[in-house]
Amino acid sequence: MDTVIRKISQDITQQEYEYIKEAGEIIRAGGLVAFPTETVYGLGGNALDKNASARIYAAKGRPSDNPLIVHISDMDMLDELAKDIPEQAYALATLFWPGPLTIVLKKKDIIPDETTGGLDTVAIRMPDNDIALSFIKEAKVPIAAPSANLSGRPSTTTALHVWDDLSGRIDMILDGGAVDIGVESTIVDLTDEEPVILRPGYVNEDMLKQVCDTVLRDQTLDDMTRTDIKPKAPGMKYRHYAPTGELVIVSGDAHKTVEKINELARQHDESVTAVVTTEENKDLYNYGKVICIGTRKDPLSISHSLYDVLRQMDDYGMKYIYMEAFYDNVLGDAIMNRLKKASGGHIIYV
Repeated sequence: MDTVIRKISQDITQQEYEYIKEAGEIIRAGGLVAFPTETVYGLGGNALDKNASARIYAAKGRPSDNPLIVHISDMDMLDELAKDIPEQAYALATLFWPGPLTIVLKKKDIIPDETTGGLDTVAIRMPDNDIALSFIKEAKVPIAAPSANLSGRPSTTTALHVWDDLSGRIDMILDGGAVDIGVESTIVDLTDEEPVILRPGYVNEDMLKQVCDTVLRDQTLDDMTRTDIKPKAPGMKYRHYAPTGELVIVSGDAHKTVEKINELARQHDESVTAVVTTEENKDLYNYGKVICIGTRKDPLSISHSLYDVLRQMDDYGMKYIYMEAFYDNVLGDAIMNRLKKASGGHIIYV
């Protein structure tokens, strides 16, 4: 299969809109299109077509019990896809859509089991990206879309990342440039009495409490040893986001963290060892390849660069990767959730 790339500016010219229409036609014909959102690039197929969903799983090499998120472009689509929708869902949608929040609801029969990993629930969001919204409108169907990467690899935040992983496996890539946030949406389950965060993201617990009196956390977020669960949302069960090399996170007092990473790094050949740090600490490391991921003064600078940095580790052939922890900012829960998955839970506390 030849994969076509179509570059789209944020202003979307008339010619570029023709590309979006072309992408919509591909979706209606059962094909796959990667597209930008504000979080990461998604790999889109017709959410109402079980064969298209099966092609998404095949293209990614994704386990078939790992449900897909359904992307919509207007509120009417929400009512078409979900049933028994609680008022909290509408309140959250009013506050955060379009935006990086996914809501899990009871699904209607129009959604095939192949899209939801066999669950009777469906995860739905409305992305905050004009290219994505235009694409969904032109497709004229809801778009099932996990992140546009090979399963287990770091998610994609540029079209080049998508090309590296999926060229020859999908029909088209809509290249909208680098994404804004860089980590996937928050997922909140509203199918039980109390809202439950299944995956942390940009919309954090305090923000959700503007609508929800109580917000719980799924136990798998803090206990990675649970392998007996059937995932209700992407990213709950399997290792994700991982570079090929061994990734170790070091967490604790800032001074002790630097000391420990320097000690660990020097145990290996410098040519295959990397240290991932921030602008504040980059001069405190002098062994291996030192990569600056951003500044602690700007949490978005870290989330925006996270997956790109993890992908660079493979580009550089790094076998041993030591990274500082990032609990201490408003995006810390989301960033650390991805790093726990990427490292297989290998965190050293100092």
